[in-house]
Amino acid sequence: MSYSLPEFLAHAIAMEEEAAERYLELADMMEAHRNDDVSALFRDMHRFSLMHRDAIRARVGAIELPQLKSWEYRWRTPPEMGDEDAFDTQLDAYHALSYARENETRAMQYYRTVAEDASDAEVKRLAGEFAAEEEEHVAALDKWLERTHRPSETWAQDPAQRA
Repeated sequence: MSYSLPEFLAHAIAMEEEAAERYLELADMMEAHRNDDVSALFRDMHRFSLMHRDAIRARVGAIELPQLKSWEYRWRTPPEMGDEDAFDTQLDAYHALSYARENETRAMQYYRTVAEDASDAEVKRLAGEFAAEEEEHVAALDKWLERTHRPSETWAQDPAQRA
């Protein structure tokens, strides 16, 4: 199903707001664990999400956006929200970065799908542009994951090891 431009922009703004909220939570969590470098990364990602949201709002101009209810969004879970079960207050840096990467990957795939299905040329263009931005976020998180210590496989199975 193809989006109208106002529908698409409303979805994109909601995604960026959700992403900003998640990144702020992750930043606070990493700060509580005294992982200041990863906390700073997530604070930057929070700021970038808000900047992207604001840039989308600026593009909206005089376009009247629909005021969508939560059940009216065309996704089951917002692409940048992820699985709440994965969002554990005991997350170590590696798993927090992995969680963020999964969210960014879902957002990238969402935008790519919208671009592929779009009948509106502007929706197609913007969705492609937004997908490229999400791809940059995935690449940045990949670099962070490469240099971040990965806990043992038993970490996820034994909550006592996470405490």
